[in-house]
Amino acid sequence: MSNDVHPETPENPDDDKATPSTPAAPEKQQTGRQRLAAGLWPPRVSRAQLIVALLLFVLGLGLAIQVRSTSDNSALRGARQEDLVRILDELDDRTQRLEDEKARLENQRSELESSSDQAEEARKQTQEKEQQLGILAGTVAAEGPGITLTVAGAAAAVESDMLLDAIQELRAAGAEAIQINDVRVVADSYFSGAGSDIEIDGTKVTAPYVFKVIGKPEDLEPALNIPGGVIQTLEKEQATATVAKSEKIVVDALRPAKRPDYAQSSSQ
Repeated sequence: MSNDVHPETPENPDDDKATPSTPAAPEKQQTGRQRLAAGLWPPRVSRAQLIVALLLFVLGLGLAIQVRSTSDNSALRGARQEDLVRILDELDDRTQRLEDEKARLENQRSELESSSDQAEEARKQTQEKEQQLGILAGTVAAEGPGITLTVAGAAAAVESDMLLDAIQELRAAGAEAIQINDVRVVADSYFSGAGSDIEIDGTKVTAPYVFKVIGKPEDLEPALNIPGGVIQTLEKEQATATVAKSEKIVVDALRPAKRPDYAQSSSQ
């Protein structure tokens, strides 16, 4: 029996060898889209850019609100071409009336300056002015060309504010004297009540409401027929409104002359 001792053989001959280190994985390259996204987000905004952006936003919002408000509130946005032409003609007529009034006053001044008897001329003009003021105040009767507007319908169909709207439209068109039924309408007239209890200056008026209006018929009638105007409003409320032109309208309802309690003439 041999006593030789053999060295122990390792199970894995490679265990004694140095294990080489694993090389690091190469960095993953970014695509162009990823680089673009990284450059855009998170955004790098300076304070000046932020202020400019805020100002532009406020300006745009204001313009949008203004445009919408203008388009919504325009009463003529749905008007036909012939209606717009008629409205322009009315404006031209009003301008002409003002020019005529200016020329009349200038002629009066010239007559006063050139008249040989200035006292008599002044007295004559004073009388004419008194008549004009009496017509406006409703203390004297008046006659002239104009229209008759008749408004009829159920008591609930016509409100006092509709009658007042008609007065305002007529005045804007150049009405010089107005009477509703037996009541003279002047600058300080007021409307109250509703339905069958409408009053003008404290006097009750009932349907049909007859407006006698002195003025230029060619201006008065179109003013009532403008789109969305008096007649269309009345018709929507199931009331009827008819207009008749005339070369002679008599406004003879009178108001008592009132003497002012405190006001006095400042002319010397």
